Amino acid sequence: MNKVVKIAPSILSANFSNLGEEIEKLDSCGCDYVHIDVMDGHFVPNITIGPNVVNSIRGFTKKIFDVHLMIDPVKKFIPQFAKAGSDIITIHHEISENVFECIDLIKKHNIKAGISIKPATSSKEVKKYLDLVDLILVMTVEPGFGGQKFMLDQINKIKEIKEMVGSRKIDIEVDGGINEKTAKMVIDAGANVLVSGSTIFKHKDYKKVIEVLRTNESSNY
Repeated sequence: MNKVVKIAPSILSANFSNLGEEIEKLDSCGCDYVHIDVMDGHFVPNITIGPNVVNSIRGFTKKIFDVHLMIDPVKKFIPQFAKAGSDIITIHHEISENVFECIDLIKKHNIKAGISIKPATSSKEVKKYLDLVDLILVMTVEPGFGGQKFMLDQINKIKEIKEMVGSRKIDIEVDGGINEKTAKMVIDAGANVLVSGSTIFKHKDYKKVIEVLRTNESSNY
């Protein structure tokens, strides 16, 4: 696993009235990925955006589009999100469809595949995907809404997954309640991709916050 910490700002917390400008700003501020949360109001209790919006913002940056599909069913939408410009598509272990078939479909579009687990799901469930995915996303809040408090009991899960991953080239991503304090905790536990929404977007200087999350060298935003 790459030891360099990558920061993936979640546009769920961005100003949607100026989304293109927000993407351009992130592009210039040193983020690694742009994290896009897709929710259907069924699998999680919120509705966000679809493939048309992903396609509409694709031209504003060449950064990696890290698309997290919190939807069920998901399989029929994978081609649409792939064609819209996704670089990584992450689906959930907890969906009702065949997860292996969905991962295979993502791979057929020549993009990276990720698997995500909710807080109540055991780390053991990840084991069967280890030789199939490029990324494992650990949710450290209940998926659905931004700005929630980090769930400390997920730290051990990150450590367990890090141990399972071993020398495989799999990114361990964490999403939910990531701020300067919790960033250090999840990095120490083995994560190397941090998703952060409100912590970044509530400050004017995105670049400074991104560097704080990445390095923990300063708390002066």
